[in-house]
Amino acid sequence: MADDVTVITDPMEARLLAPEAHRVVRVGLIVPTSGTLGMIAPAALTCATLAAAEVNRAGGILGRPVELVVIDGGGPPSAVAASVAGLVRDAAVAALVGTHASDVRVAAARAVGGVVPYVYTPPYEGGERTPGVFLLGETPDRQLRPVLDWLVTHRRARRWFLLGNDYVWPRRVHAAARRYLRRAGAEVVADRHVPRGTVDAGPLVEAVGAARVDAVLLSLVGSDLVAFNRMFAASRWSGQVLRLCGALEENGLLGAGGDDTGELYAAMGYFAAVATEPSLDFAARYTTRFGLHAPPLNGHGEGCYDGVRLLAALAERAGSLAVPAVDGVGDGTTLTGGRGEFTLCDRHAVQPVYLARADGLDFDVLAAF
Repeated sequence: MADDVTVITDPMEARLLAPEAHRVVRVGLIVPTSGTLGMIAPAALTCATLAAAEVNRAGGILGRPVELVVIDGGGPPSAVAASVAGLVRDAAVAALVGTHASDVRVAAARAVGGVVPYVYTPPYEGGERTPGVFLLGETPDRQLRPVLDWLVTHRRARRWFLLGNDYVWPRRVHAAARRYLRRAGAEVVADRHVPRGTVDAGPLVEAVGAARVDAVLLSLVGSDLVAFNRMFAASRWSGQVLRLCGALEENGLLGAGGDDTGELYAAMGYFAAVATEPSLDFAARYTTRFGLHAPPLNGHGEGCYDGVRLLAALAERAGSLAVPAVDGVGDGTTLTGGRGEFTLCDRHAVQPVYLARADGLDFDVLAAF
């Protein structure tokens, strides 16, 4: 089977030209191509395409070639869920892989949970139990708890400001962070949430500076996070207040113009600077297929790669894409993806988390947990 990949960018076309089930496996790829998180789409699409090409070269899913159907995950959750439900209802997609905000996941899982497998790839708040939903992203206990302990101990970050967008992921992340910081002997001075896509960074930078904190936990996403980091780096507090981000990756760092303050940190399950053999091999294959000027590799894009690969691995073990079958083989499924080997437990991936510090336009990985 060739490693060519058909990518359908119009969901209506996919519904009107639904494939015969025995000919291909169409995977709905829910990625924000618009809105606050639209900046993650280019790398997510290229990484998913690379994964589909490799799966096809190895024989496809259940012996059938994989095609991708791009679904814009950047709209209101109800609208995205309706689009996804229509594709599933019309048999236009047989499975889903998503890299998007958690409120979209909640709505989509409510609409199609238990009907088709759904691999959700970015960091998320934990607690998802919908049948057929598999979670690759870092939960707060793995992403935040060891990192906050490290920063309190090694950077003496005792007073914290929590700042995030106003939806389920930041709210749940902040609730967990308050517990972790209290146990570490630190203090939360302020906890603030702002609507996604409407952030005016100036007043937020002033609020953080006026609070006289040692550190700020940023659960802003996409262009909101970029705007805040760009303005904070130019402020008089840039070298005094540590910033820890739960959703900052290489593309967001580039969008902010880089950072030389030495005080911008990120915690993710993947950075391009992680020099493991699987990571280096992944980067080489990516560059070979898409060239040196491809969208920069980052955690959100790499998650899409692993999501497509995991879907294929689950189908191979189960001999089917039926939700009860893939749920039944989930535990113990092991895959070597772009970030290395991981194993599923209770439909969640168990894998390392890395703490990195921005160094200009790149990240310097400091620790693994």
